Amino acid sequence: MKKVHFKTFGCRTNQFDTQIMLSNLKNFKIEDNDIISDIIVINSCTVTNGADSSVRAYISSIKRKNPNAKIILAGCGAHSKGDSLFEENVVFGVMGHSEKSNIDTLLQKENPFYEIGDLNHIDSSIVEDFVGKSRAFIKIQEGCDFDCSYCIIPSVRGRARSHKTKTILEQISLLASNGYGEFILTGTNVGSFGKDTGTNLAKLLKEISLIRGVRRVRIGSLEPVQIDDELKELLDESWMAKHLHIALQHTDDKILKIMNRRNAFAEDEKLLNFISKKGYAIGTDFIVGHPGESEQMWKNAIKRVESLPLTHIHAFTYSKRDRTPSAEMKDTVKGDIAKARHAELTSCVNEKNKAFRKINHKNLEVLIESTKNKNLYKGYDQFYNLLEVKSDIDLSSSWIIAQNAEVKDDKNFFKYEC
Repeated sequence: MKKVHFKTFGCRTNQFDTQIMLSNLKNFKIEDNDIISDIIVINSCTVTNGADSSVRAYISSIKRKNPNAKIILAGCGAHSKGDSLFEENVVFGVMGHSEKSNIDTLLQKENPFYEIGDLNHIDSSIVEDFVGKSRAFIKIQEGCDFDCSYCIIPSVRGRARSHKTKTILEQISLLASNGYGEFILTGTNVGSFGKDTGTNLAKLLKEISLIRGVRRVRIGSLEPVQIDDELKELLDESWMAKHLHIALQHTDDKILKIMNRRNAFAEDEKLLNFISKKGYAIGTDFIVGHPGESEQMWKNAIKRVESLPLTHIHAFTYSKRDRTPSAEMKDTVKGDIAKARHAELTSCVNEKNKAFRKINHKNLEVLIESTKNKNLYKGYDQFYNLLEVKSDIDLSSSWIIAQNAEVKDDKNFFKYEC
């Protein structure tokens, strides 16, 4: 039986897609070591130039270490770079998003293949288990209707479309019966769920909460304009993870307009303060160095960040993407300037995170996910802060309560005693 190794880049949606491929693999053996594998399936990310470069670097390393392996390109990179990589014979095969459930058949092909499929496809696969995971990712929608000037994702994931509520609930019920208690709702644009099917995210959350075994629900990245009154009413529910990731992308209104964003700072500030008062940690995405970002705009932006109740940050230095409006803009920001702004932003929010943890370090509810060695474990609390746990007993995949965690610079620490 031939051995297949899966290498996943990028977001939680890709992690879920990899699980779909794993669940549909019948005639192959899954192999953790890529050096001895016959086939390498790369679930790629293309959100930035850096993401593309990481995929290319990995392909080059495989060709050096395991020259006889067949390399299959999947994921978003299949839609943006797959044709060129295939024509250059860099990869043996290319498979689009809609072909994940056909992976067993595709991997049996003796000749090179390019199966890009249908970009408007909705996958109805049911995943019964998440290999090597203690949390379960649930994809509730595909695609995005936001036409942000810098973003290539709508062209590689398609327009927004929702998975069926029935399928989502069936998926969660099955996983809950298999012992999973924490569920992360993911997708390209999670907050758009239901806009094409006459429902919404809040209604879905209410139905999920009624499923036996569901202990905690996390929501993937939301747009500020998608957090409506019905969703706000759920913030006090005990099963809601006390962390929301809200994609601001910037805090200067001129840059937000250049980015073709739908949010503005005044409304964002009001929203984040409301959520913070509910006891939530708040994360965001933020792009620094976008074309047009002057020194004055940056000073205004970082001052506003300092005023917001942020606790987590996914900061990105602007990366030019072909076929996007931002790629045509001329007023670019020098790399060293963008790098300095990135460092200033992350330092600011990291300090906010530590200050938050100093206040919220007691009665932390943590799902243990992995272990570094036989007595040191890690997991994330309800605020999505990392907790390192020392224990003489096996805590793998267990829920624990850290009554009084020690706050360190980049994480919390707790010594577990039964």
